[in-house]
Amino acid sequence: MLLTVQRSTRCLSVLSTARGLHKSALDVAERPAPEESVTSSFGRFIQSVQPRHLSPTVLQRSKRMVLDSIGVGLLGSTTDVFELALQHCQHMYASDDISFVYGRQGVKLSPTLAAFVNGIATHSMDFDDTWHPATHPSGAVLPALLAIIGMLPNNSKPSGLDFLTAFNVGIEIQGRLMRFSNKAHNIPKRFHPPSVVGTLGSAAACARLLSLDHNQCSNALAIAASLAGAPMANAATQSKPLHIGNASRLGLEAALLASRRLEASPLVLDAVPGVAGFSAFYEDYAPHPISSPDEEEHSFLLESQDIAFKRFPAHLGMHWVADAAAIVHKALVGLRGGSISPNLVQDILLRVPISKYINRPFPESEHEARHSFQFNACTALLDGEVTVQSFHSDALHRPELHALLSRVRLEHPHDNPANFNIMYSEVEVTLVSGDVLRGRCDTFYGHWRNPLSGESLRKKFHKNAGAVLAPERVERLINTVEGLEHLDDCKPLLEQLQ
Repeated sequence: MLLTVQRSTRCLSVLSTARGLHKSALDVAERPAPEESVTSSFGRFIQSVQPRHLSPTVLQRSKRMVLDSIGVGLLGSTTDVFELALQHCQHMYASDDISFVYGRQGVKLSPTLAAFVNGIATHSMDFDDTWHPATHPSGAVLPALLAIIGMLPNNSKPSGLDFLTAFNVGIEIQGRLMRFSNKAHNIPKRFHPPSVVGTLGSAAACARLLSLDHNQCSNALAIAASLAGAPMANAATQSKPLHIGNASRLGLEAALLASRRLEASPLVLDAVPGVAGFSAFYEDYAPHPISSPDEEEHSFLLESQDIAFKRFPAHLGMHWVADAAAIVHKALVGLRGGSISPNLVQDILLRVPISKYINRPFPESEHEARHSFQFNACTALLDGEVTVQSFHSDALHRPELHALLSRVRLEHPHDNPANFNIMYSEVEVTLVSGDVLRGRCDTFYGHWRNPLSGESLRKKFHKNAGAVLAPERVERLINTVEGLEHLDDCKPLLEQLQ
């Protein structure tokens, strides 16, 4: 059905399914084919998931993801890379005042461009959530869904449960795809995973919120696969946040194109000999159909594995080494008292996994510093912690920090793989006195095995969102997100964000 959104200057025609037809589109489910392809099974899954399939655990965990992602997006709207992207969209494209932009009251863009810049904001400081296998799941999905909500008429906004259902579909699709590859379990080397699985996750979430039929959902995934991918060479640069922005934007584009009945490969997620579908990204890709959400054995991956929320804005691997170094800092303070002087330190040994793009001995920018074992270890040795301010220019170029950086060397134990689920970090500091101090971190606070408490997550949100919003709006946002499943429509969420 063609939905037309009226504007004062012209009409923007957006293809979606009217909210009044939402239920019937789900109720008229066809019987699965006897030998269904992997791709078609994913399409049927996307179409058939309903709010009743979300357990209390999944609902609670996904609301925490939404809250954290909004917070880091709001903070990310203060960064240079976000400002550059916003200026580009405003100056190079005709303005379509439909969907809100993080941190810019009154500024609106077309839905796809809003998804793009808000996705960039979310990843602009590498502060967004992380899952296993390694990807940033929320940043690719949430901005696209918020853009759709903005584009739908006021009398057709989805309910909070519909919104959370679509969000969880986008998260689930990413996790399922990555579990089809053993190589996906390790810290990436060739391409940034959110630019691949995030694009398909965004497409899946958008297709679900738009109530597309199962063929359209399959096509949305296949179209998204042709829009996916970004090389790791751009890690630790201003271009890395574009990966999340593009994943969100292009997944939305894929769903909108599929809603117009644009067709794509019906086997893009299958392993077809001699044909590179999704296997073009993962050579050991071994897929199987996804079960129906109505089947007894099906459960969402978020049910069994929580999410990692970062306490400071840096690559996830930095959190192990920072916590290990903070242990040494505490011992140094107890041994010497007062501030830590580099003159006390003779040698710093870091035992960390092998990962070339996060081995940066002397980072020259905030983006390199967010991807540097050495920087984060030495910052925690000096200050006892790593914070948002640790990556500001004055902190980055401190003489005492560079004195410590010059004394760092790395070891890569064989029992310490580049895998967020089983890696560890050790920091061993030898003092000029001959004393040796050691710290080790196996699971940092915020990891899915040791998740942030509700109080810690809210405290993080207050700091992040408070960078651009008044305290009362921050508190209202927390209350709105924590009660999302009770909203008849999502207008209150949008009202707090724009």
